[in-house]
Amino acid sequence: MNVVAKIGTSSITDERGEISRAAIDKLTSEVAALRSMGHRVVVVTSGAIAAGLPALGLSGARPTDIATLQAISAVGQSRLMAAYDAALGRHGLVAGQVLLAPLDFMDRSQYLHARGTFGRLLDLGVVPIVNENDAVADDEIRYGDNDHLAALVAHLIYADLLVLLTDTAGLHSADPRLVADASLIEEIVEFDHELEQMAGGRGTVRGSGGMASKLRAAKMASWSGIRTVIAAADRPAVLSAAVAADPGVGTVVRPRDRRLGARKLWIAFAKPYEGVLKVDDGARRALLERGTSLLAVGVTGVTGEFDAGDAVEVADAAGTVFAKGLVRMDARALRAAAGRRTDELPEGVAREVVHRDDLVVTG
Repeated sequence: MNVVAKIGTSSITDERGEISRAAIDKLTSEVAALRSMGHRVVVVTSGAIAAGLPALGLSGARPTDIATLQAISAVGQSRLMAAYDAALGRHGLVAGQVLLAPLDFMDRSQYLHARGTFGRLLDLGVVPIVNENDAVADDEIRYGDNDHLAALVAHLIYADLLVLLTDTAGLHSADPRLVADASLIEEIVEFDHELEQMAGGRGTVRGSGGMASKLRAAKMASWSGIRTVIAAADRPAVLSAAVAADPGVGTVVRPRDRRLGARKLWIAFAKPYEGVLKVDDGARRALLERGTSLLAVGVTGVTGEFDAGDAVEVADAAGTVFAKGLVRMDARALRAAAGRRTDELPEGVAREVVHRDDLVVTG
């Protein structure tokens, strides 16, 4: 079985923001246990920025400017990797650092190269330790958090299981930190708005994700045909329990039969949308039933300000969002083109508003 295990910042650092050797020792011992059973494991880890803060003598509120965060990440990543090297080495395992950027998934040749690299690492018995390349990442094309990255890596390596390790036992009916009798949701088959509301918002001050992020990542994995388990990082033998599908291990998200490609996964779930296009019933039917591109003639309304290449949501006449894609003209040009036939558009204006290769039906 190919397993991707993602652990968040709050689960591998202490309250001072320093790396918790005990937490990393626990995770790596469980990775070693899976390896001894014949499973191949990739670890996606957060924590570079949190690890870099104390090394630079920074304390208090986490900086917010990108240049400082990238510098901190560069310092912290080496310390984070050293901890994994040492911990895996005690089990006779070799760690391999893999730093990824979004373009590694957006560009087909880079995507195939990354897949080949992971495959060879795993064939050699290496445990890949993956993180976003925070030190050089462009803020405009970031993953946002490592939950998204883990789901994309799971898709990349044809994983059988994605385990999202966090500081709670899984998704609950309410925030268990605030509601004492909140109950664990043990299985998710379909996603709906109510379920996403339960996930709430951001997690901890040291992390960038939260349960909402994990739920989105689990949805990504589900659309990739991958089973996901959201579980507590401090649960004993949590990885083995997730592999064995033990009852009560956490929140299990069942896979869909349909598998999206990596680029469309990125568009649908990882790239923020900058606007909403409202379309008429004819355009909606064409997109849903025939898989066509969205043309200007079917657009009845444009909300938001965006540039060509940005992501937009597509909504029907009632305002219900049913698709998302990359728009080929900016908001100003689209407002001028909306409702016009292709042959009525000026020279130089894109023939499609959203090309079918850049469109994902989400509803």
